[in-house]
Order: sequence, then structure tokens, then C-alpha cells
Amino acid sequence: MRVDPELVERIRTSLTAASAAPTASQVAAALRAEGAVLGDAGVLDVTKRLRAEITGAGPLEGLLREPGVTDVLVNGPADVWVDRGNGLEQIPLRLGDEHDVRRLAQRLAASANRRLDDGMPFVDARLADGVRLHAVLPPISPQGTIICLRVPAGHVFSMDELIGSGSVAPDLAPWLQAIVRSRLAFLVTGGTGTGKTTVLGALLSLADPTERVVLVEDSGELRPSLPHVVRLEARPHNVEGAGRVGLDELVRQALRMRPDRLVVGEVRGREVVDLLSALNTGHEGGCGTLHANSAADLPARLEALGVAAGLDRDAVHAQVAAGLAAVIHLVRDRSGCRRIAEIAVVERAGGGSVVVVPAVRSLAPGEFTEAAAAGRLRSWIAPAMT
Repeated sequence: MRVDPELVERIRTSLTAASAAPTASQVAAALRAEGAVLGDAGVLDVTKRLRAEITGAGPLEGLLREPGVTDVLVNGPADVWVDRGNGLEQIPLRLGDEHDVRRLAQRLAASANRRLDDGMPFVDARLADGVRLHAVLPPISPQGTIICLRVPAGHVFSMDELIGSGSVAPDLAPWLQAIVRSRLAFLVTGGTGTGKTTVLGALLSLADPTERVVLVEDSGELRPSLPHVVRLEARPHNVEGAGRVGLDELVRQALRMRPDRLVVGEVRGREVVDLLSALNTGHEGGCGTLHANSAADLPARLEALGVAAGLDRDAVHAQVAAGLAAVIHLVRDRSGCRRIAEIAVVERAGGGSVVVVPAVRSLAPGEFTEAAAAGRLRSWIAPAMT
């Protein structure tokens, strides 16, 4: 049964003050007021649809609730894509017309207390259920409104599950566990959608359960299976453009909370300065994720972030060399399999710079080989190797 968009809009307006999630009786009363009379089954069906329209993601709600879905992307009213973990696939779903897509994007933004209009034609926010929203309006997107929804993992994967899925070669597991339990500072790197947050969550679950872990995230995605976890989440500016609290400030606050292990969910801005400072002032075991095309690209990425935040190049490399020990790099191959491709160590090079040298490589799912820096890494983690 298709709900008339104009009727939905009128009912939504009439129910806004009454309830954020309308009941069947409220919907029935609103329908009667509009002159639309339905039986009990019809009212229940319309109620379900209106709840999705009014408080959820409308016609996208079912996709977001589907097990295994990681991303839902809308490029236009009849151009909807979904990633169920095996790469993007287009689905036969129509969202009305451009006006309907724009209205959906604006409603989602408003539910996160964010502005999305001609004066602010893009938004990046987290919805109440943890879904990350990014939306862009014309004329920034000439072809029409674009909506990107990233679904947080509903399940905390264990190391055994990652091994079973092919993400971790079995022979890599002892190395990973030893890196965590030896309290080496490390970063999980990889491209978009390679599973960095999933792997970091599994690694954190290997930490000593007596540790106090302080998580600093842009949006709460990490859920390590540990008893003592403290969470700090960034806050975007409100519709007036005030009230923002960034990751850099949260890292500074976290350092005052007696962390045994400081975790930055994603390093991508000025917080890199505070994180590097923490790693160089006795905060062992610090970790996080970072976008990078390869492990070897890590020094250049950190240099770019550090210089943009006010550090000079030499200071960035000196702090990286002294504070960061290991890099765990992920890839996503053509079949859609996300896996750890490399474990590497950070070493000083000539001219005061640092380089990342491979220690262990997984050239294909399930395969594993030692590389140049294996001996050095083993010397650091030998007591914790099982």
C-alpha cells in the first residue's frame, strides 16, 4: 500500500507536537481528520509506514535494519545502492522524486539537530540510532540530493570470528594479540570500508581486562568487550553554528581521566598533535585508526596532518619515531574480502624522518609470511607471544 506523500506530510505536521513516534490511535485520528478511513489492518500498516516516514529513514529504513548492511547510498530518486559486505550493488527502489529525496535528507539532518538548506548545503552528522549521515544538496551536487548512510556494526567481532571470516590469517593472530598485550602503540590503517573500526574493536577486546580504556570518537562505533571503558564523543556545532567540541579537545580531556589506554577512533585532524604528545609522555598502548592507502604511506599522512595542525615536519617525524611502534594495515580485495594485509614497524631513517618497514605480510587470504622487520617486532613482543 503506497502512502500518499502529501497525506504523510499533513499527518506528520499534525502529529509533530503530539509524539515523536506516533501510535496507531493517533494515526487513526489524524487519518479521520483528513477524511481517510481505513480498517484496523490498514491503520496498522499506515502507522508502521508513517513511523518510518516521520521518525526513521522513510523508505530506506528497511535497508538500514537489514542484517549485514554497512552502507546505503542515494544518488537520486531511482539510484539507490547498498553494501551488504560484498561491495556495492544497485537495488530497484524508487524514492519518489528529487523533492522527496531532498525532504528526506533535510528531515534526517533535523533529527540530528543539524541544518541542511541552501545556505548550508551539506551535513555530516550522527543519527540517534548511531547511523552516520552525510548529505549534499544542489547546487553543490548538480545531479540532485545525495545521501550517504553508514550503519554502525551491531556486533562486536572477536578475533576468532575475524579468523573464521578470512579477515585475519590464523598465524597472524598471535602477533596481534602480543602487540596489544605488550602495550605497543599502534595504528590500524586502510582505505574507506576496509574494516578498520571492526578490527580495532576486536584488538581492544584482547587487552588486559583490568585496564581503564578511554575512547575518543567522532561518533561512538567502538564497543570493545572490556569491563572498564569510558567514552568521549565529539559534538558538532548546532544550527546556530556554536557548541562544537572537537576530537583535539576531547583527547586533551581524556589525558586527565587516568587512562591506561587512550584510543582515538579515527585520527584525521588536529587531534594528531595531542595523540602524538600523549604517546610520548608515558601513555603506553595508545591506538586508533587512520586512512592510508598503504602502511608505507603512514609517515606522509601523519606529516600532512601534523603540519596542518601547526607542527613542523621534523617535530612530526621525531614524535612518530619516539611514540608509535606498529602499524596494522587492512585492504579490501576485488572479491570484497576485508583482511589484514600487513603488520609493520616504525623505524627512523636518514635525515630525521621515519619509515614503515613490513614485519609480517598476508599476501592472500589465509597466507602469511615474515618480512624484513619481523625480528625487531618479535623482540618487542616475545614475552607476550603465545
